[in-house]
Amino acid sequence: MVSMFELYQLRYFLAVVETGNFTKASERACVTQPTLSAGIKKLEQQLEAQLFNRSSRRVFLTEAGTRFLEHAKSILYECNQATLELQNVEVKKALRLGVLRTIPAKLISNLLGSFRRGEAGVVFELFEGTEQELANRLSEGSIDMAITLLHDENDNSDVQLFEEGYRLFVANDHPQAKRARVKGASLADDQMIVRTRCEVLSETSRYFTDRNVRPRLVFRTETDERALEMVSAGLGVTVMPSSYHHDGVKQIPLDGFDFRRKVGLKCSPHLDNENHDGLISRFQLFTASHPWDL
Repeated sequence: MVSMFELYQLRYFLAVVETGNFTKASERACVTQPTLSAGIKKLEQQLEAQLFNRSSRRVFLTEAGTRFLEHAKSILYECNQATLELQNVEVKKALRLGVLRTIPAKLISNLLGSFRRGEAGVVFELFEGTEQELANRLSEGSIDMAITLLHDENDNSDVQLFEEGYRLFVANDHPQAKRARVKGASLADDQMIVRTRCEVLSETSRYFTDRNVRPRLVFRTETDERALEMVSAGLGVTVMPSSYHHDGVKQIPLDGFDFRRKVGLKCSPHLDNENHDGLISRFQLFTASHPWDL
């Protein structure tokens, strides 16, 4: 007979799903890795099912884990709603917005600042995350909307905001800075700065290995603005979305690297616009008409 599990175990479970790694999941959940591992093991025992296939670097959901995922999100969503109702929290003027961490902070600040100037009293609760983390939060209803990546199979209610490609970013005094286009092979002797949260990280790595180019890796960071500053300082080069800008950096098309991304606004399936006094609809219209200075 399956015994009752606790909410903290669901949060541990979703943290592992989002990060794909027990170490990072424990940091996300603010517990030690042994504590998180014990919580997951106890959950699996209570469910009488293995939820993850574990490897040396990443963990993956089993078939049982995949089936359990949506239930876990739904349970946390219902608990969040119950807590709001019991605490009588005023949410009509609060918009819980998720933001993809690889979107330049300047673009987001310009958008939200402009919107707030026309909406007296609106409060934004911001949540930064990867595409998967934001998708999970939308599903469980812990955020109302997210500015994130869109794909061809996305819902028709999604609002596309802009589309962009990726460029090679180099310091202004870099030998390649004056070129109109750069070939990957010409970077064999360069130092590379790796953006570990980049959505095309594996494609970038494959691009260079396919050309027998293995630049020396000198810095790995989750923070794009920090990567940009290090490029400006001449520590190395990197590949970034073209919406990033810095006075000390030149961005150049990388020959044969033609990946693009669509950025848009997605809503939680649990969203109730009436409870927000139409705030959601107004924000959707505003973001769609906002001048995105790329």
